[in-house]
Amino acid sequence: MTPTRSTTRATGQARMGTVIEISSLAEPDRAAWEVLARGHHEHFGVEVDDGRYERTWRLLLDAERIRGAAARMDGEVVGIAHYLFHPGVWGAGRCYLADLFVAPAARRRGFGTALIEWVARDAEEHDAPRLYWNTLADAPARALYDEVGRFAEGLILYTYRRDANRNPGRT
Repeated sequence: MTPTRSTTRATGQARMGTVIEISSLAEPDRAAWEVLARGHHEHFGVEVDDGRYERTWRLLLDAERIRGAAARMDGEVVGIAHYLFHPGVWGAGRCYLADLFVAPAARRRGFGTALIEWVARDAEEHDAPRLYWNTLADAPARALYDEVGRFAEGLILYTYRRDANRNPGRT
């Protein structure tokens, strides 16, 4: 099934016989989404104020700048993905998977894979077929990522440090 902003659902069979249901985030998902988003931030030791959760939720529902998907088990949201599309300089657009989080009790049952596949299909539908993401070198989720993705050997991620150019001793 194809991902859309409507209530279209993608369903599949999880590894342990549980039915996986994936859809775009919708207003009724708000409370469950926040529990998982807070779990994601806690896992990485990031503090986010309450107002940021509300702003992000509104952006996710708007689906113009960022998008979100929910994975459900027996109707309960057990996983979330946040992603965005951006143009490619030399070709088709790109899709950045910013966050992927599955509740600890639902891990290793196919929900993470199903969310990544949902995002990949949505990206292709929006002319952004190149899906990529970052993770920590020692992240337990690397086992999943190594199954569904291709490790970009030799690539190093840099993030700009604003104070780097303010150090007079640095050349």
